[in-house]
Amino acid sequence: MGVRQPRRTMRILVAEDEAVIRLDLVEILRDLGHEVVAEVADGRSAVEGAREHRPDVAVMDVKMPRLDGITAAEEMARDQLCPVVLLTAFTDPELVDRAAEAGVLAYVTKPFGPADLAPALAVARARYEQMRALAEEVEDLTERMEARKEIDRAKGLLQSRLGLDEAEAFRWLQKTAMDRRTSMRELAVAVVEQMGPTGG
Repeated sequence: MGVRQPRRTMRILVAEDEAVIRLDLVEILRDLGHEVVAEVADGRSAVEGAREHRPDVAVMDVKMPRLDGITAAEEMARDQLCPVVLLTAFTDPELVDRAAEAGVLAYVTKPFGPADLAPALAVARARYEQMRALAEEVEDLTERMEARKEIDRAKGLLQSRLGLDEAEAFRWLQKTAMDRRTSMRELAVAVVEQMGPTGG
């Protein structure tokens, strides 16, 4: 009775400086049905590998040469390269706090087996996707707010300069944007530039 196959195959980067553990890890991940896209032995190579391969998840040891796992995870999180599952033999609360602050999304203590890794990978990937979706939503919301401000400014100018009421000004912007095959926001910016305080 093996571990149940994951619903989704992931592309995984493995970073572990101890060769025997690295081989075990790669074997477990492949047995779970995942694809190992890179195997590295230090934190700096892990970050470079994540940039190059864009894995779905990086599984990394904490103690590694050149760059430790937590610092590498911090770089990966900052540059939105991939989620990180951290492997460690230590259960020091301070280390766990540092890892969480660095953006590590799941944690597995050594010795580990398929039953430890499978859920950690799934959790890290799901959390990462939720965070990305939230970030995009906030960005869209900011853009929508900015667009609305520009459109309101343009409507105000059309009302005062051309004597249109608010609904007419909005319809004019809508129709003109469609005719010119441009967005209402871009048209609104152009209207403000041409008809603004210094415009004619």
